Amino acid sequence: MNAQVGSHARGSGRGQAQALARVVPFTGSLPADSGLVGRDAELAALRDFLREAAAGGAAQVLSGHAGSGKTELLEATVGMATAAGMRVLRCAGARGGNPPDLSGLLQAMWPVLESPDLPVTAQERRALEMSLVEDSAHPDGRARLPFAVLETLGRVAAARPLLIAVDDWDALDAPSREVLSFVARRIEGHRAALLVASRPHPTHQAWLTGLPHLPLGPLTPAQSATLLGRRRPGLDPQAVRELLATAAGNPLALVELPARSEDTLPGVPPSSDRLASAMAPGLARLPRDTRDLLLVAALDPETDLPLLLSAASRIAGTELGYGTVEPAEHMGIVRCEGRRLVFSHPATAGAVAHDTDPARCRAAHAALAAVLPRDQVGTLWHLSQAAEGYDCELAARLEGAHRRALERCEPPMAVRLLKRAAGLYSSPDDQQRCILRAAQLAHCLGMDRMARTMAHRALRLPLGPLGTLCAEALSRTGSGSGHQSTDPAGWPAPADATELESALELVRLTAPAVAGGHEHAAAFLDFLDRLPEQATDSRLLYAMATVSPVGRSATVIERLAGHQGLPGAPARDLERLAQAALLAGDPLRGLDLYRRSERRHILRERPADLPRVLLGQGLAHLAMGDWAQGAHCFRQAGTLAHDHGQGHHAAAADVLGRLTGSLRTGTVPAGGFGDLETAGRSVAGIADIVATGSAWASIEGGDFEAGHAALSALLTDPGSRITALFALVPFAEAAEAVNAAGAALATLDRLGRELDAERAPALSARLTVARAVLAGDRDAEALFARAFAEDLSRWPFLEAPLRLAHGRWLRRRRQSPEARVVLRQAAAAFTMVGAEARAARIAGELRASGERAEGHQPGAAQPTAAGELLNAQELRIARLAARGLSNRQIGELLDLSPRTIGAYLYRIFPRLGVTARAQLADLLRESTAA
Repeated sequence: MNAQVGSHARGSGRGQAQALARVVPFTGSLPADSGLVGRDAELAALRDFLREAAAGGAAQVLSGHAGSGKTELLEATVGMATAAGMRVLRCAGARGGNPPDLSGLLQAMWPVLESPDLPVTAQERRALEMSLVEDSAHPDGRARLPFAVLETLGRVAAARPLLIAVDDWDALDAPSREVLSFVARRIEGHRAALLVASRPHPTHQAWLTGLPHLPLGPLTPAQSATLLGRRRPGLDPQAVRELLATAAGNPLALVELPARSEDTLPGVPPSSDRLASAMAPGLARLPRDTRDLLLVAALDPETDLPLLLSAASRIAGTELGYGTVEPAEHMGIVRCEGRRLVFSHPATAGAVAHDTDPARCRAAHAALAAVLPRDQVGTLWHLSQAAEGYDCELAARLEGAHRRALERCEPPMAVRLLKRAAGLYSSPDDQQRCILRAAQLAHCLGMDRMARTMAHRALRLPLGPLGTLCAEALSRTGSGSGHQSTDPAGWPAPADATELESALELVRLTAPAVAGGHEHAAAFLDFLDRLPEQATDSRLLYAMATVSPVGRSATVIERLAGHQGLPGAPARDLERLAQAALLAGDPLRGLDLYRRSERRHILRERPADLPRVLLGQGLAHLAMGDWAQGAHCFRQAGTLAHDHGQGHHAAAADVLGRLTGSLRTGTVPAGGFGDLETAGRSVAGIADIVATGSAWASIEGGDFEAGHAALSALLTDPGSRITALFALVPFAEAAEAVNAAGAALATLDRLGRELDAERAPALSARLTVARAVLAGDRDAEALFARAFAEDLSRWPFLEAPLRLAHGRWLRRRRQSPEARVVLRQAAAAFTMVGAEARAARIAGELRASGERAEGHQPGAAQPTAAGELLNAQELRIARLAARGLSNRQIGELLDLSPRTIGAYLYRIFPRLGVTARAQLADLLRESTAA
């Protein structure tokens, strides 16, 4: 019999499928909007599967973990099959119980037994019913059943293409799995599709071995963020980050996981009824000791297994061994990895603790606190969750621990510690202090809803005048009404430490609202000056640089230079100081501070915070004119932002990456630079950055008239002038090209007078270089000498155009040999910063100065002498640069800073007589061949 069935299947196989496809074509189409995010490829594969099955039979296994979307894809496939005119038979397994034998198969075959319009005779129906019900208990009847089912399904499919959809295969009864697997292997040639959806199972998957599998992996972070945006709009950024981390790409978890809340005590990982039943369906059948172990593991997943066993032993009242883990491991809830107990999915921890009795949760927290180190932040957290009523001593410990959490780059934990401390204090003064501080930290994290909620709670408690102003500003967070409520002239001086903290947070909150020449800016700065003891606080410096980036730039830079306590400063403070440095015109210091913050986040394994830091680094590189390094930072930021579902940071990285590309190539895209509105939520003032960069890119590309007109307007507008000051040198180059040097010099003189009192050193250098670029023949020598006297070693984008202008001046004076040397130095400097558009223009200048061959003047060293011209370190750097590595990548290999690598290349390029890395590669290749 087996041979006959096998022969029949082979005889009506793939060759016959093509003929059947011509007779009965599959007309189903993909749904216009299935609502399934990130599953387009799977839907297309299932449509192809149905087309193949309608032609000559096919089986397909849809495999994935709980919540991965198997049922939704199964339903979408059923919809496509129905639309195509296929008949559908269905069945599903039953989780959490022991289904009767053949109950799953009966679900699928019952329509065949009951429907009179199917092409099955009454005698055949009766024989099948006897096999399913009456003969199933007998060995002979059970042996005949698979053949009877296959023959019946073949008759049904002969009249009309058929889809058998099986959900939760791994939860079916064993006899049904046996019969359906028999059918799956012999369905070819019957114009029928057997689609099976199953979770991975250590034993039940054996029935499906050899069948085509379509695995469902997790959604990407970007797809997860899209799903959250569609199904759960309005979530705070921090809530989105926590949900993305816990859901780990699982669609059901993304939809079902509640946002974390510390309002319910004791605290447990979030979950829901539906998610708990999907992630841990057989939890109730596990031994109590195993459930105790799973509970403490859910409350502290990072703790080693021996400590978890010790904590669970305290709950159980008896010593537990490693065998306690085995039932949960066999069920697939956890797995052991060395000394760690790892849940099958991050959301499984919440499923394990879901609906647990509060008294049992408090006992688990207390047990964990008893076995963990006493002064650890996590230990204090568990103690706070086990406590009931007021406990002022514990509250004080929690309040102190929140500072340690900030130093460890764990601001969400700091917020939770402060909220719990407020609940444990009995004094209203202590409560308001903790609640207001928690609201301030929540605002820093982007948790606008929590910040508003906590601020309203604080306003119901006795607050000082500055605390009240701060709480009122926080209560309007995210409402679109801004933070500024009163004239800073009426703000009182802080009376105590609590009011001083409120004052610093108040200026941080309200600074953006009074920036850009606001009528209250002077009063705001006066209030800052009345806080001399906090002159170097990161919040105060950020506020001062935000409100008056040019007028107070020298003060900000001086205070940054004398800032103490950076080694132990929280990463957020470092980032505020970096922002202040950038705004004040010191991108070198800003870059250093951003790199320190980056190292903190990497050390604490917080990659989700890196996009924000890398964007700041990229902006610092842009401000320094190092476009190659800026492009590298923006690429990294965009990749990480996509990986963590941070759409606003991804948009900013895309916009700034395109802008950097325009600066390098000298082309401005006709369609713009991307979504500026979304990018503006990540980078303040990005519209001015793009406007300045576009004008600069026009100048790089040779469109001097457009670039000069745009920069002239930007330098005149007080709102955009801050950003345009970084482009003073290209403004001067464009003015010189369009014969507007006189007007440009007048603009530079006006800016110099207006900014003289608080002029940043970098701005002074830009003004000096710009005047040299515009110099006439009469005073050029003195202006060039003054410009070269500036320390430009860290400002390649200032030195490069200065040398270019100097080389042109020397050529006009017919000092051609000197001009060629200076022009090559300019070309090397432009190459280092990634200014690709300059190559052709500098090549023309070199030819005009008498250059006979590209990259080599008469008497210059030939390529074969490269090894003789460079020392070992220089030659190694040259070879790495020739391979296309960036300065940062070379520095990482040689343990040197990118700036040091740039200095090496600055010496190497003119020594070898090259102006670009491509020429360097050719020269070294010829040298090696020789």
